[in-house]
Amino acid sequence: MSTVTAATTTSRPTVPRRIGALQSLGHGLTLAKRNVRYILRTPTTLIDTVIQPILFLLVFVFLFGGAISGSWQDYLQTLVPGLMVQITMYASIGTGMSLNTDITKGVFDRFRSLPIARSAPLVGAVAGDVVRYAVALAVLLLFAFALGFRVQTDPLSALAACALVIVFGLTLCWLSVLVGMVAASPQAVPGIAMAVILPLTFGSNIFADPATMPGWLEVWIGVNPVSYFVDTVRGLMIGGPVAGPLLVSLVAVACCHIVLFPLAIQAYLRRVR
Repeated sequence: MSTVTAATTTSRPTVPRRIGALQSLGHGLTLAKRNVRYILRTPTTLIDTVIQPILFLLVFVFLFGGAISGSWQDYLQTLVPGLMVQITMYASIGTGMSLNTDITKGVFDRFRSLPIARSAPLVGAVAGDVVRYAVALAVLLLFAFALGFRVQTDPLSALAACALVIVFGLTLCWLSVLVGMVAASPQAVPGIAMAVILPLTFGSNIFADPATMPGWLEVWIGVNPVSYFVDTVRGLMIGGPVAGPLLVSLVAVACCHIVLFPLAIQAYLRRVR
């Protein structure tokens, strides 16, 4: 009788252990540490993140600053807050590229063999990219300070501006994830993402006053959420209205999450199934 019971017990299929929300978050943060360690061990992965802010600052300040604002010193003050938003948008492309690379190279097959939540690689990729945003902002601000840029409000407002830009970058991560899951290869991700990001950045008030542009373009800039993020960051960094642009910016963040988050999750689950 005991032999039969033992045989029945051993033949019973093992029920997968349910992973709770907190444990799933812990798995995601663990993989985020993996991504951060990879960046620290191979700093060459941050070359584009470091070089882009410097190049944009040099090109626009010294080539176009005099023509747009009369002097490059004046243009520097208004351009830096806008570039903070732009370089964070560009840095968000790395999320989709890294996820697509991991899937293409079979890293996700290894993840599936581990007792971790299915969402952990996605959470790890998004959370780990905060380091990329912080590095891009630090490089931009340090170089801008060396050229003569100065915060005209207070340190707390400047920190709030940096935090808002990082939140905006994390929001755009879901667009990057969606593109990364749809693209067939990592090389295709930047091209698809830039087709969306370029109209948002250059069709905004980052580089020039919208009043100097054609009417149709001024209308687009007026409804472009990037313009409100730039106005908010400028208000926090060099002074100006903050409450109104900040409200629109937060609404835009909420809408992006409502639209992009479920689409990105669905695309991710289809790709890793």
